[in-house]
Amino acid sequence: MRKLKRVAEIVGYNGKALTGFEVLYKLASVLLFAPLLLGAFRLAMRLAGYSYLTLENLLPFLGRPVTLLLLAVILLLAAVYAMVDVSAVLFALDCAVQKKRVTCRQIVRFAAKNAVRVCRRKNVLLVPVVLLLLPFVHIGLASGFLTSISIPEFILDYIRANRVLSALFVLLAVALTVLVSRWLYAFFYFTLEGCSFADARRKSVALSRGKRLRDFAEFLLLQLGMAVVCVVFLLLLTAAASLVGKLLSGVFLLRWIGSTAVWLAVVLALAIFAASGVPLGYGCVGFLYYRRKAETGEAVRHVEVPELPEHPRRRTLYKGLRVTFCCLLAAGSLTLGFLLSTGKISPDVTYLRTVEVTAHRGASAYYPENTLPAFEGAKKLGADWVELDVQQSKDGKIFVAHDTNFKRTAGVNADSWELTYDEIAKLDVGSFFSKDYAGTHMPLLSDVIAFARENDMKLNIELKPTGHETNFEAAVVAEIRRANFADDCVITSQVYEVLERVKACDDGIPTVYVMSLAYGDINRLTAADHFSVEAMNVSKSLVSEVHKAGKQLYAWTVNTKESITKMVERGVDNIITDDVELARACIDDSRYSTLLQEFIKLLQ
Repeated sequence: MRKLKRVAEIVGYNGKALTGFEVLYKLASVLLFAPLLLGAFRLAMRLAGYSYLTLENLLPFLGRPVTLLLLAVILLLAAVYAMVDVSAVLFALDCAVQKKRVTCRQIVRFAAKNAVRVCRRKNVLLVPVVLLLLPFVHIGLASGFLTSISIPEFILDYIRANRVLSALFVLLAVALTVLVSRWLYAFFYFTLEGCSFADARRKSVALSRGKRLRDFAEFLLLQLGMAVVCVVFLLLLTAAASLVGKLLSGVFLLRWIGSTAVWLAVVLALAIFAASGVPLGYGCVGFLYYRRKAETGEAVRHVEVPELPEHPRRRTLYKGLRVTFCCLLAAGSLTLGFLLSTGKISPDVTYLRTVEVTAHRGASAYYPENTLPAFEGAKKLGADWVELDVQQSKDGKIFVAHDTNFKRTAGVNADSWELTYDEIAKLDVGSFFSKDYAGTHMPLLSDVIAFARENDMKLNIELKPTGHETNFEAAVVAEIRRANFADDCVITSQVYEVLERVKACDDGIPTVYVMSLAYGDINRLTAADHFSVEAMNVSKSLVSEVHKAGKQLYAWTVNTKESITKMVERGVDNIITDDVELARACIDDSRYSTLLQEFIKLLQ
């Protein structure tokens, strides 16, 4: 507890100036940096001759020299911008150790000058290090612009399914952890002593020699302790504000003041919480850095604090801005408190959600995938749609299966185009999942359409061409038309040319382009009536643009509560999932939100 207290003292010494900087930094991220990066990326697309990006044209795009050049510039800008935050925090912490007060202006000036050093040739390795290792140093609750990037679910699923990739992924995580433990103090040396990044890494390794594991473990424990303290503080403050509001609810004036106090306290607490995450994270490292310096007898080289001339007019301007901000905050809080206390608005906001749920390969978590039992299970669990994959047999029959080879599901090393459907129908694709489903076979598409019609379900029929088919798209369209099922299904594919051929056969059957990556003006892909995008790449702006074109957007394959809720909030039309029950529960929960939750989302 004493260590946590010491970290808090170091961070809090120049806390006012640091908080001001962090607020400015986050505003700059939203208003300046993010649009700048987005503009640079769009410029790269324009210069390379691309109006949209999908997985099919991504590699050619990345292979263009102009793309590589601009991406290098973007990464450099990102590293410089990230180092501004790092430099600012370390400068304020070092001044705190020296017992020197600093202003927000002094922090900004030092941070900008130090961050530019990233552009020097001898510091080039700092670019990937900053972008890869910063998430390890930021406190777990900090949500910085560059530390909020996560790995798409479909990539993680692919990695988990492959032992070699899983092992490599673990090794990468271990390697990054080792680097963090070795270079834990490198940013301090680079920033405070002004040395090159190579020297900073070398000095960090030397400083932690013999105590590396202890330091890293202590660093993790300090971060965990800080995270717990922050959460407890936020919960207590919110509970106290809420209690005060209830106690004052008897008299209208007091109820008004109480409602105002509740929301003002919550908003301020969340703002402080968001601004303190990064300083607390580096405060934990700083505590260890200065202690190790003292233990080894290594001299501490402090930064010089530049004196900035004071201008009376500027001081008056800053004071006026602060007063204006406080007045606006108070007025807004009083207005909100009045509306709450008079019942003009309610903290409970009800949303009408029309998100549909698609069972990926049927209820594949409980039944063998792409089989009638899986489709029947999807119906029982409440799915609106069933997603299935179709292949073409040697004799031209359209049957349901994901893999072109039957080794995984049936234990037979043969491909779909090598066997007739009569031979395929004899294969057991249930035993690999459970002995309870021994003898389950791969159904024809016509069998599944008949099931869907009887059970009032819709089908998402994905075509996976191998090059061995004959009139593949025409055969699928013929099955749908024969059953008069065009209004209750969509034909999907990850190959855009497949959709073009479907439209050539029958323009009336809805088509969906399945995309791992979707960026730019994808509405120009006119053979796609709708789009199915990997959840990681679904943004509110993408959903909005697709909806403006009168099309729908599906999100795949979404299997966690957090990601499902995020997709619902972003307004997708259809969620493709392996866990139908969880998706249904998340959609039902999302119908009821609270105003407090909306405030939290706004601040994140």
